[in-house]
Amino acid sequence: MAATRPCLLPFVPEVMGLRYTILISVLNEQGNILPLLEELQAVAPYPGEYEVLFVDDGSTDNTPVELQQAKAKFPFVRVMRHGTRAGKSRAIRTGCHAAKTDWIMMVDGDMQNDPRDIAPMLAAVERDPEVKVVCGIRRRRDDTLAKKITSRLGNGIRRSLLRDGCPDTGCGFKLVHRAAMLELPQFDAIHRFIPTVATYSGWKMANVPINDRKRHAGRSKYTNLGRAAVGFFDLLGMLWMLHRNTMPGTAREV
Repeated sequence: MAATRPCLLPFVPEVMGLRYTILISVLNEQGNILPLLEELQAVAPYPGEYEVLFVDDGSTDNTPVELQQAKAKFPFVRVMRHGTRAGKSRAIRTGCHAAKTDWIMMVDGDMQNDPRDIAPMLAAVERDPEVKVVCGIRRRRDDTLAKKITSRLGNGIRRSLLRDGCPDTGCGFKLVHRAAMLELPQFDAIHRFIPTVATYSGWKMANVPINDRKRHAGRSKYTNLGRAAVGFFDLLGMLWMLHRNTMPGTAREV
């Protein structure tokens, strides 16, 4: 894990040029691409100061066609595509390597995240430039009862074992400094443990309440049982990793 703490720069609205990247990893999200972009363009703060970077993790539906249509319609859109499916964590890392900015705003491609919450996420760093990770915390999940129960149970177990200070680590809506993201260890589902790594690396973190909405189109890539089984093994792997690493806190030349 990271031994150094990346240098962060505060958001300055007067500075011209790109300030942050909206990173959206997608897998079979046809029907969501164009509506999401239209919504982002309507409500995202500081128009012209962000790029939208899609990473297509090997979609097999009409998503690639819709992404090409998006590029033609929206000049701020970039698209990368995996040759084969590699998982969301790998897609996020691909996007972080390709991003043109120091700050990464991770947004889910199913439109369950509300773009109006981008502003308060940015404001958390504007208030405190020492913050490296801003986690969205869903106020009221607009999901099935079974999914809500599974999520609450999983979050409760993770909090009790990992003590990372984040009550909703499974929420995909996060603002993270690019240097911090690229220092994360790589394994499938590491994106669900960003708050944990942040806590144990000594990075300052903020939690921001956000809205949660129903999926606009398509369907979830996980079943409740499948999510629970994978999450259990990921949790064991993270516990092992934490016990096999000694974090030095801040590293600096003296």
